[in-house]
Amino acid sequence: MAGEFRLADIGEGLTEAEIVRWLVQVGDEVAVDQPVVEVETAKSVVELPSPFAGTVLHLGAPDGGVLEVGELVAVVGAAGETWPPSASDDTARPIVGSLSEDAQHLTPVAAPVQVAASQVQAVPLVRKLANDLGVELGGLRGSGPQGRITRADVEAAAGSLSSDGGGAAPADAERRPLSAMRRTIARSLSRAWSEIPMVSAFDDVDVSRLLSARKALAEHYGRAVPLDALLVAAVLPALREFPEFNATLEGDTLLLHRRHDIGLAVDTPDGLMVAVIADASALTLHGLAEEVVRLGTGARARTLSAAELTGQTFTVSNIGAVGGSGHGTPLVPPGTTGILSLGRAVDKPVVRDGRIEIAPMMPVSLSYDHRVIDGGTGRRFLAMLSGLLCEPVRLLA
Repeated sequence: MAGEFRLADIGEGLTEAEIVRWLVQVGDEVAVDQPVVEVETAKSVVELPSPFAGTVLHLGAPDGGVLEVGELVAVVGAAGETWPPSASDDTARPIVGSLSEDAQHLTPVAAPVQVAASQVQAVPLVRKLANDLGVELGGLRGSGPQGRITRADVEAAAGSLSSDGGGAAPADAERRPLSAMRRTIARSLSRAWSEIPMVSAFDDVDVSRLLSARKALAEHYGRAVPLDALLVAAVLPALREFPEFNATLEGDTLLLHRRHDIGLAVDTPDGLMVAVIADASALTLHGLAEEVVRLGTGARARTLSAAELTGQTFTVSNIGAVGGSGHGTPLVPPGTTGILSLGRAVDKPVVRDGRIEIAPMMPVSLSYDHRVIDGGTGRRFLAMLSGLLCEPVRLLA
């Protein structure tokens, strides 16, 4: 009997996955746990193994297709078996009045049924898509399991509306579907913007000594030390002094995290990803440097696990790494209360002991959830952090 391999939640709140490429084709023999397809989820690109051994009878979607949790990925059965199975006698009925053995049989065809929107079987993501595209779910026949309406059903209906003149793209415009990762980024940022009343504070920090210390460390270790490692090291004492920045607001309760799981924003070809340095306070500076390199490489290759891409308690975004030389207003990620953005250090005139000198000044931007952190606390956090960046010997002592 053929085995149905359906898409399961692989541990990151998965609602859908996009087929990157199939590693097998219909007719191929597969073993248990053999990778059969490469999919892109909201966070990573992973290979899905077959739970069955046998012959591939069916593939659930073409390359580039989108499957939702619970939908059919593939069917594996015995050689010579067909899919879908042939209709049984119970699903066919002879024409009334015919008693001969070769009587014509008709397969019943279900007509589309109009149902109330509340009765439609569709996940919240599909409902939102339908609302955004102006598609009435009640008028659709679902192609998913148990008649569930899928993303593809909604997009097909939206395409029909466009072809009828209801919202077609201009002749000089291109419709470009968002990737699974970009859709997740969009949802997360929309939630941050609508749910968190955040404010931002700014500073410019003289990082002359920080850059000198980095050079000395490179000579000591025999290799360059990522600036991000020093930035994370500077954040940790401030988080211990002001635990409100390492917290999660749950209703009327503020959950203060004991561990410092620092999210590190990484610019990748597919979009911004946040890799997480787990329990950063337990690492030495050398350990932080190694973890920054490892996570950055894994994020760009899309090989990090879900655990390495979720659960940050505070986020550091070094926009200077991509050429950003000014202040920004980073959005606080949902589930946290603060985020730090640092730009590229640029030589600027500064006044020291009544004299004008040139020094590398780094723009620092701090955004935080104003529901739990007042302006005074925000300024004190930023002042402490700026002091640590100015005097890095305090980090190394």
